[in-house]
Amino acid sequence: MFQRLTDRARKVMALANQEALRLNHEHIGTEHILLGLVKEGSGVGANVLKNLNIDLRKVRIEVEKLVKTGPGMVSLGKLPQTPAAKKVIECSIAESGELNHNYVGTEHLLLGLLREHDGVAAQVLMNLGLKLEEVREELLSVLRAEAESKEAPPQAEPQERRAVSAH
Repeated sequence: MFQRLTDRARKVMALANQEALRLNHEHIGTEHILLGLVKEGSGVGANVLKNLNIDLRKVRIEVEKLVKTGPGMVSLGKLPQTPAAKKVIECSIAESGELNHNYVGTEHLLLGLLREHDGVAAQVLMNLGLKLEEVREELLSVLRAEAESKEAPPQAEPQERRAVSAH
């Protein structure tokens, strides 16, 4: 299931594990995946949130209002995922397929978090005013802009342009 995850998406999942441990939780839930996405902070998923005027610090604060720290220390290591977190991964894979992508990136994790309505992450994101379709539209806009910038020929620096026009 994790073979198709990009390096950033893998990092988000590793950070989700760290966040669960930090909160003394015994499982990785949707809230931990969201915290991992926010902590990673520079992937397409985080950038889409920023483009939609979502303050990543506010996301963390809202999650921490809803979830309490666990009662005691949990053993270090890789924690199991809750059924909702597993569903987020499944939804992320589905979103990737619907977009004809052969990878699962942070952007797909974000869409998966919103699709899993029963999770804490979706509740937080919806409380912040996000809707799945709005996020998907912004994501497509970001991906189009990235594709266009890769296709555009590199621009010559001003000094190079002057040298070319002098000949």
